[in-house]
Order: sequence, then structure tokens, then C-alpha cells
Amino acid sequence: MSADGHELRFAVNYLAPVLLTRLLVPLLTASAPSRLVNVGSLGQVPFDPADAEFEHGYNGVDAYRRSKLALAAFTFDLAGELTSAGVTVNCLHPASLMGTAMVTQAGIAPVSTVSEGVEATMRLITDPALDGITGQFFDGLRTSRARPEAYDPQFRARLSEVTARLLRA
Repeated sequence: MSADGHELRFAVNYLAPVLLTRLLVPLLTASAPSRLVNVGSLGQVPFDPADAEFEHGYNGVDAYRRSKLALAAFTFDLAGELTSAGVTVNCLHPASLMGTAMVTQAGIAPVSTVSEGVEATMRLITDPALDGITGQFFDGLRTSRARPEAYDPQFRARLSEVTARLLRA
């Protein structure tokens, strides 16, 4: 649990980015054209937004994967909101199991390098070829797809309602 009582992975990987982004929207729109890149993951699993904080049948890996599906869904909603504001919003799985402290401490052999993840991230931030590209999911340097739920308006609406309630708490 986080200090404010939320499931930690959901708080760090979803609630914190949502809150920070919402606070930065005025600056992003005033600075347009601007780009926002959410660091997601291909490792997503479905969940019911009513149990967003995983109060039933908790599993740490699935909690992480739920948070990354939620972040992708938020990305697509925000992209739609900011289309006319000159702000692009995309979600990126930078690389798989990079040699980070989290991966090595978990005893997992790295699959990708941090440099690969940095390259993919910097591309979304700076590549002129991506000017105006918004509401997309990327796997490294390639356009990809998140789980289907991330594109489902009903799932996203339920998640948005739960998120608003949790961030007011």
C-alpha cells in the first residue's frame, strides 16, 4: 500500500501519472506543440475497474499489468481530449525486461538494454516524423496495439469514474 492507502503498483504506475499529467495539461497546451509519452508495457491483463486496487485475489505481477492497461486506456482518452490543443499523447512499451535495478533485483535475466528503451522513448519525444501522431501505442520503435480493453469506450468510462473517485479521496 502507498502512504495514502492505494495499492502501490496502481498508485505508482497509474494514479501518479494521471494526477501529474492532469496538473501539467495547462502548461502542455500553453507550450503546444508538445508531446506526452506514457511509459506503458505490453504486459497487460484485463480487470474490472470496480476492483482497480486489486482488493480480491491479489497478485503483484498482475497488479503491475493491470496498472499498465489502465495507463494505456488513460493515454487514449487524453489523446482524444487534447487533439485540438496541439498536444500529442502516446503510450510506449520502451523495451522488454531492460537491465534495470527492478529487473535484476527480481532475479530476471535482461532481454533488452536500457539504451534500447531510451532510443524508443527519445524517438517519441523528438522525431519530426511523429509530429501530430497521437493516441497510439508503441512497442519500441514500432506502432503496436494495447489490449482491446484500452480501446473500449465503456471500459475507459468506468476506469475514468473510478480514477476520479480515487484521486479525490
